[in-house]
This record gives sequence, structure tokens and C-alpha cells, in this order.
Amino acid sequence: MPVAEEIKVTLKDYKSDQKSTWCPGCGDFGILSSIQMALVSLNIPPHMAMIVSGIGCGSKLPDYMNINGYLTLHGRAIPALTGIHLANHKLVAIAVTGDGDGYGIGGNHFMHAMRRNLNITHIVENNQIYGLTKGQYSPTTDKGMITSTSPEGAIEYAVNPITWALAAGATFIARGFSGEPKKLSEIIQAAIQHKGYALIDILQPCVTYNKLNTSDWYKERIYYVSDDPNYDKQNLEKAFATGLQWEQKIPCGIIYQVQRETYEDSLFQIKDKPLVDQVKNPSKEDFEKIKSRYY
Repeated sequence: MPVAEEIKVTLKDYKSDQKSTWCPGCGDFGILSSIQMALVSLNIPPHMAMIVSGIGCGSKLPDYMNINGYLTLHGRAIPALTGIHLANHKLVAIAVTGDGDGYGIGGNHFMHAMRRNLNITHIVENNQIYGLTKGQYSPTTDKGMITSTSPEGAIEYAVNPITWALAAGATFIARGFSGEPKKLSEIIQAAIQHKGYALIDILQPCVTYNKLNTSDWYKERIYYVSDDPNYDKQNLEKAFATGLQWEQKIPCGIIYQVQRETYEDSLFQIKDKPLVDQVKNPSKEDFEKIKSRYY
């Protein structure tokens, strides 16, 4: 992870002049602040970080930061970030998606990024509803919840991102809460420093369309696994049991973390240096060296 020790990064470096269109009280504000604080705490300058997002309220986030940003198609943040990251893995690579964006239409990319163990951070803004498209129920909407597309209550069971990630082989799995930006920032810092795929499922209120999962609702239920000195975040069985908790008790913090070979570790083409730094117009001698890698 690149850290510029000779430059002191400040929050001002990450501020954008763009006016937010988020609803007052939206959890996206806390997530934006937490990402900025994390990057500043790690002293990562804006030009050394990349945020890719999809479609949704929270996917506007790159517009509200002074950073390399790319807004792609709905559900396609992970493959777009994968291409960018493999071309220049010196950049801190972050994907920002919503729960529908990441767990719904982008669920296939979510699953395969975990098993590949790409060295990226995936932040999911989970408000348990589709906010931008007027309140339809999402993959994480609790069964029975009344929404614009389920007037008699959602008939589907919600997906569990934590156990899904555990089953798919993610090496860093955490949950945060947008209403506690300092703690969330610390989780994001740990995710960025982790070598491998890092998921942060962030609970956040949608003040316009989700009247059930409010900020107070979350505050009454969340707790942090780090408060238990005996919690072992390398214990897969314990992580599964913790990840299954919902309704009355909702675990936050780093629920599971292990080290495993990353996808990039297996690519000899970028072992020595990123693709962007490799010879663009090779001489005959350079060409023979490059050719020898493949044949």
C-alpha cells in the first residue's frame, strides 16, 4: 500500500466543490466522512487512490471527493475496479456499491472477487432498500417489510452478506455503522491495510424510504466484537455463528480476517512492477525478454 511519508495529507485534500444531492440525514454522509478520514489517517494522497462505484444514491460518492473516481454500470463496480487495479496495483483500490448494486445485480462479481482474493476494499452501503429508484425492496430487506414493490410485505428472505462472504472465501469481513464515523473509519483503515479482498458491510439509514431500519433501530442493536477480548477473528466457525446474528443483536467490527495468497501474487506479468510502468515501446532486446515470459 503506497504511503507518502514526505507529504502530510489533510481532509482538505479530499474535499470536493460539488454539492451533495443526498437527503438530509442520509447515512451516506457518515460513510463519505469515514472514507476521507481513513485515507487521511493512512496518509494516502488523492492521486494514489481510486474509487469505483456503480449506480445508486451512495454511488455518487466519488463526485463528492477529490480523488480518482469512476462511475460504471449498475452492478459492475467490481469488474471495472479489477481491470484498473491489475493495470496499476500501486493505487489503493476501493469499490463503493449499494446493497442492491453489490449483492443483487452485482452478486456474481461479488462472489468471484472473494474467491480470487483480489487486493481491493469493497464498501457496501447497506440501507436495506433501493433508495434512488423510489423504495423497492432490496436483497437485504427483511422479510415482511412493506415497501413500494411489496405493499403486503416482502415475501423473500434477506441475504446475509457476512455468511455469504465467509462461504465464498473472503479474507477480511467486517460490518460498520454510518452513525459512528470514527469507528467506521478505523474499520476502513484496517480493510485498506489488509492484503486481499476486504468487505465492509455498512449499515446506514435511508431516511426517505426505510422507516423501519432507522438510526435509532441500529443503535439499539449493534455491538462490536472487538469489545470481547476473547473474540478470535481467525476462527471461521465462530465467525459464522457471529455472522448469523441479526434482529436483537447485530455484530459490527472485524468479524473475520485471515491471510491468503492474493490473485496478484499469482500473476508473474505484474510481479516486478505494474503494467503501467512496463516498457511501452520495447526494443528488440526488451521484446525478447517479454516474449520469454510467455513462451
